[in-house]
Amino acid sequence: MGLSATYKILKEHLVDGLLEPGGEIGIRIDQTLTQDATGTMAYLQFEAMGIPRVKTEISVSYVDHNTLQMGFENADDHRYLQTMNAQYGIHYSRAGNGICHQVHLERFGRPGATLLGSDSHTPTGGGIGMIAIGAGGLDVAVAMGGGPFYLAAPRVLNVRMTGRLRPWVSAKDVILTVLDTLTTKGNVGTVVEYTGPGIESLSVPERATITNMGAELGVTTSLFPSDAMTHDFLVRQGREKSWRELLPDRDAEYHRVIDLDLGAIEPMVALPHSPDNVKRVSDIAGMAVDQVAIGSCTNSSYRDIMTVASILRGGKVHPTVSLIVAPGSRQVLEMVSRNGALADMIAAGARIMESACGFCIGSGQAPVTEGVSLRTNNRNFKGRSGTDSAGVYLVSPETAALSALRGNLVDPTSLPAGECPAIEPPERFLVDDSMIIAPDGGAGEIFRGPNIGGPPYTEPLADSIRGVVGIKVGDKITTDHIMPAGVRLKYRSNIPRYAQFVFEGVDPSFSKLSLERKERGICTAIVGGQSYGQGSSREHAAICPMYLGVRVVIALSFERIHSGNLVNFGIVPLVFAGQGDYDAVRPDDEFEIDGLRKAVEADETVPVRIGTRSIQCTILASQRQRRILLEGGLLNFTKKGS
Repeated sequence: MGLSATYKILKEHLVDGLLEPGGEIGIRIDQTLTQDATGTMAYLQFEAMGIPRVKTEISVSYVDHNTLQMGFENADDHRYLQTMNAQYGIHYSRAGNGICHQVHLERFGRPGATLLGSDSHTPTGGGIGMIAIGAGGLDVAVAMGGGPFYLAAPRVLNVRMTGRLRPWVSAKDVILTVLDTLTTKGNVGTVVEYTGPGIESLSVPERATITNMGAELGVTTSLFPSDAMTHDFLVRQGREKSWRELLPDRDAEYHRVIDLDLGAIEPMVALPHSPDNVKRVSDIAGMAVDQVAIGSCTNSSYRDIMTVASILRGGKVHPTVSLIVAPGSRQVLEMVSRNGALADMIAAGARIMESACGFCIGSGQAPVTEGVSLRTNNRNFKGRSGTDSAGVYLVSPETAALSALRGNLVDPTSLPAGECPAIEPPERFLVDDSMIIAPDGGAGEIFRGPNIGGPPYTEPLADSIRGVVGIKVGDKITTDHIMPAGVRLKYRSNIPRYAQFVFEGVDPSFSKLSLERKERGICTAIVGGQSYGQGSSREHAAICPMYLGVRVVIALSFERIHSGNLVNFGIVPLVFAGQGDYDAVRPDDEFEIDGLRKAVEADETVPVRIGTRSIQCTILASQRQRRILLEGGLLNFTKKGS
C-alpha cells in the first residue's frame, strides 16, 4: 500500500522509533511558533537549558494574545520576549502584526515541513500542507534546542471530499459538519487528512479554517495535500520558492475513510458550550442576537473579511447588536483599508478591533449578561467570553454578518444565491514584514520585569504518595476550567500568582486548600471524567497544579496535549479501569500509592488506595515519558541529558 501525505512528511522527518500506528516516534522539527501567553514560559525554559541559539530552520515569537496593557505585566513580558528573542536567534512579531497562525500561514508556512507551536491551533498550518502540531511550551523549547518531538505514530483518518460548496456555505460549515460527525472526544492519536476532488475548489484560507478547528476534534493535527491551489496561494504571497507538491499515493492506506459531499453541507452552528454541539442554522434561525464577533485565527483571512465587508456594504448593524470585526493580520487590515472595505464596515456600524486574539480568549468584548453572542472563533466554552451567563454560538462569517444586520440568527441560504459575495484573491497580497524583527544576536541585557519568575523545577518522582482528592470533575474539562484565560493570563510568567486561580470557576477554594496541604507535606490528587484537558495547549494547566502539590491526576481519559504536559511537569496521569471506579471516588477521599517508582518504571498498572477501596489504574505514558516522570519532568530530564 502507498503512503498518505501525513506519513510521507513523518517519514522524511523520522529520527527515532518505528513508523507504525500507536508506537512512539521522534520527529525533527523544522519550524516553531509561540505566542505571548505561552511563549514567555517556553523561553524561560529554553534559557534554563543553556543552549546559546535555536537550531530550527526558523522560530517565530508572536505577540497576539495579551495586547491590552492593563497594568505593567503584559508590557513587561513583551519586552522580555523581544530582548530574549534577539539574543537566541528567534524572530519577533510585534503586537499589531497579527495572530500567530494567520501570519505564519501567510509568511512562513512551507508545504512538507514540520511546525511545532505552543498553541493548540497550530494545525492551521495543515492548510498549506504542513505537519503542524500544538504542544506545551516546554516541548517547543526542546525542539528549538534541536531535540526531537515525540508523539504516537498516528492513525490517519481520510475525509474524502466531493462536489463543491453551494453559495452562502463556507469552510466553517464544513468543519462544524465534521465536528458533528466525529465529536470532540475519542480522536486522540489520529490525524485527519483531507483528499478527493472536492478539495480542488477550496482555497488555502478555507483549508486553514478547517485544519484550525481540527484542534477541537482532539486529533494530533489535520492537513490538506499541497497542490495547485497551494502553489497559487504562495505565488500571491510572493513565496513561490517555498512550494513543493505533496500528494498522497493513489493507493494510500487509511485507518478509516469518511465521504463528505461538499454540495450537501448546510450552514451550521455550534451551540453553547461545546464546539461539537452542532445544529443546522435553519433549525434555530430567528433567535435574537446581542453580539456578533468576527475574527480569530479561524475566520479572519482576507477572504473572510472581504466577504463580511461585502455583506455589510450599504447596510446598518441592527440597533440591538454590537458588531466587532478583528482582521487576523496587519496584511489583511492594511489591504481592506486601502481597497475601501474597511470604510464599508465602519459605515455599517462595525467596531474594528486590533489584529489579535482578543475576544476569542476573553480579552475584552465580553457580551451582556445572559446574552447571545455569535462568533466566528473556534471555541465556545462556558465563561470563556468573559460573561459566565452568556451563550456563545459558533458560525461562519456569512451567517455572522447577515445576523448582525437583522438582529437575529439568519440562515444565509434563505437569501438568493446570486446575492452571495464572490471574493477573488488579490493578484498579489501586500507584503510588509517590517513588524517582524529578525534576531541580531546582540549581547544586550535581557529585560526581566517584576512579574517574570523562573522556570518551574520539580523533584524526582517519590516512591510513595499520600494525600487527598482535592477535586472531582466531570467529562470534557478544558484547560480553561483548570487555568482561566482572559484577564488572568497576565500572570502567566508568575507561577505563584497564577496558581492562585487553579479551578477558580469550578471550586474557588481548590488553590488555597491545595497549597495548605503542600505546606504540610500532603499531596493533592485531581479526579476527572472523559476527555480531561480539552482545549488550549496552555501548559500552565499542569505547571500551576504541580506548584500546588498535585502529583497525580486520575481520569477516565485524557486529551493528548494535556497528558503530555502533565508528564512534562512530573504529574503522573492515571486512567481508571472503568466508570465504576470513577463513580466511587468522592472529593476529600484520602489516597495512597506505594511502590510508584517501580510501577512507573516497569508496570502497566499501579494500585491506588482511595478511601476504603483499592483500584488498578493504567499509567498513561510511553517508555520515554516514564523516564521523564522518574526524573520529575522534562526540564530535569533534558538538562541531565537522558
